[in-house]
Amino acid sequence: MATKSKIPEAALDYFREQGARGGKKGSAARMKKMTAEERSEVARKAAAASAKVRSAKAAKKSGAKK
Repeated sequence: MATKSKIPEAALDYFREQGARGGKKGSAARMKKMTAEERSEVARKAAAASAKVRSAKAAKKSGAKK
């Protein structure tokens, strides 16, 4: 992988690994800090976004335009 960065490849690999670890822990910590109402709101928004994507895919598949 050729990069224009002056950061050594070994350092970049280390940062990528640390970022992956933090990402796995981050959402659990975020949810722990939220109230039940806040978690519900996040879930509601996620469900709405998912439904929007599904309906767009279905419309595209059927050839209908929205």
